[in-house]
Amino acid sequence: MDKITTVSVPSVEMFDALQPAPAGISLVVWDFDEGPVGAELADIDAAVLPYMSSPDQFADAVRSAPNLRLVQTQSTGYEGIPELVGDDVAVVSAAGVHAAATAELAIGLAIASLRGIDDAVRNQTLGQWKPARYQGLADRKVLLVGVGGIGVEIARRLAPFEVELTRVGSSARDDEWGHVHGTDELVALAGQAEVLIAITPLTDSTRGLINAEVLAAMPDGALVVNVARGAVVDSEALTAEVVSGRLSAALDVFDPEPVPEGHPLWSASGALITPHSGGNTGAFWPRIIKLLKRQLDCLATGKEPENLVQRGSLFS
Repeated sequence: MDKITTVSVPSVEMFDALQPAPAGISLVVWDFDEGPVGAELADIDAAVLPYMSSPDQFADAVRSAPNLRLVQTQSTGYEGIPELVGDDVAVVSAAGVHAAATAELAIGLAIASLRGIDDAVRNQTLGQWKPARYQGLADRKVLLVGVGGIGVEIARRLAPFEVELTRVGSSARDDEWGHVHGTDELVALAGQAEVLIAITPLTDSTRGLINAEVLAAMPDGALVVNVARGAVVDSEALTAEVVSGRLSAALDVFDPEPVPEGHPLWSASGALITPHSGGNTGAFWPRIIKLLKRQLDCLATGKEPENLVQRGSLFS
């Protein structure tokens, strides 16, 4: 392949953390608000995209770089990026960087909801001591929708809680951990699920995958945990189930984001909401820097980078 020579990063902090750059690679700072520092736009071959930003926020800047051949996300998800950059530009994700942190939050949300920790926090603000018996996570029937890297980490963390775990992927198959059911079985499987955890990527086939039919099939009192993308779950159907009191939800993501002001879920007793913070922990920075250093080494030596999700003309 033709080698990448000029790579932009979105902050001075990241620029400094990646020094020294490998031989043959020139690092520059480009925050996507102003022009790059240390190079012209036409010089930039590859760009590390901003973290926790939607493609709409940096679309104009990306389109202004005429010779861009590769973009690197700082997130596991990359929805909207291939459409933004076009088929000729390679797209690389940060898969693996957020796996431990997102799995940690998935388990945390499930425990917080199933043990009534959210209720206890509300009672604390009122100075009220209200003991109650909650379901807990141990012995629950858990339906894990998504068996990729983060799904694997969630499954590992569920094991000590002695749950009855059922896994769902895009198609039925067997892997080293046992059987994976296909999404065509989702409605039937939901009928036995006391906890459903969504961690599937957002694609055309998974948009609205957890729909009204799936939610209606779940038993009364069941919990929906979404640490995937908001649009994987039908927001309207989920809201109706939670507001009615039939289901509970622990959500790190929603469609749309942020949850609109005055939305019924803000005040629903069965809803626990965190602001899309699954991967945003102290583990993020050292892990993304380690990944980017490996990626720069690959680019400097003409090798394919990790997590290549669109080959573009560079790797064709």
